[in-house]
Amino acid sequence: MELLSLMKWPLIACLTLPWLLVYLGLHVVQRQIIFVDLALAQVAALGTCVALLVGHDLHSWQTYAWSAGFTLAGAVVFTLTRTRHPRVPQEALIGVVYVVAAAAGILILMKSTGGKEELQRSLVGELLVVPPREVIQTIGLFFVVGVVHYVFRRQFIAISEDPDTAERNGLSVRWWDFLFYVMFGFVVTSFVHIGGVLLTFSYLIVPAVCGNYLAAKLRPRLLVGWTVATVASISSLAVTPVLDLPVGAAIVCALGIALVLVAGLARFFPHLARTTLTGRNMCNPQREDRRP
Repeated sequence: MELLSLMKWPLIACLTLPWLLVYLGLHVVQRQIIFVDLALAQVAALGTCVALLVGHDLHSWQTYAWSAGFTLAGAVVFTLTRTRHPRVPQEALIGVVYVVAAAAGILILMKSTGGKEELQRSLVGELLVVPPREVIQTIGLFFVVGVVHYVFRRQFIAISEDPDTAERNGLSVRWWDFLFYVMFGFVVTSFVHIGGVLLTFSYLIVPAVCGNYLAAKLRPRLLVGWTVATVASISSLAVTPVLDLPVGAAIVCALGIALVLVAGLARFFPHLARTTLTGRNMCNPQREDRRP
């Protein structure tokens, strides 16, 4: 009974939060900026490190404000560095942001009490001891962001799929990019406080990649991604208490195993995405796939 009580809120977090992360991950993969989530997660963690250094509690609103502020700055940078004909690939700049933020976080934590423990927490999170209030607040934030993405789904999908065409059709790509990165940043900030940098990246990218392996359209990709995230989460939460392992790291490894299995399935059944799973196209939900 005590074990069930301990795992209640981690289970709720792992079953209710990844649904939005998987959807945003599909956008990230479509934009081919795979490490933007890792970079923003690390920037959010850097904000947390600064807050801890100046004396704020980990779960205080001040710490969240520091983290959100750093993430917002990162969103502005990534919006301004996305150009149609870049001299330097945006992915390279994203990698630089990640490395610098990670190094700065280490330097800051080395100057704070319990720096080693805080560094580990920023990487793997603290799912088992996350306050219920924080989980509920994060669910609320995810719901709001999800509603915004649903209402403006055509605009967000258009700029992720083909920004040049979207601009020719009258969309302000830079504005919608900024809005995407800001909301994405708030989502990442919230989840980093719960699951850490590694789990945030894994929930965003691995299920989305699995969906791309097994499906050609948005809806089935979401279905595959949600299934992979749910199975990996439940199996890890079931095993970690028995083996006395950190939950976040276990889920990351489970997602990695799932990706290997899915990649193998796609390798031996290459037409699976074209013939088995059907749904809506990502860019134009009304257009049917006319490929033979």
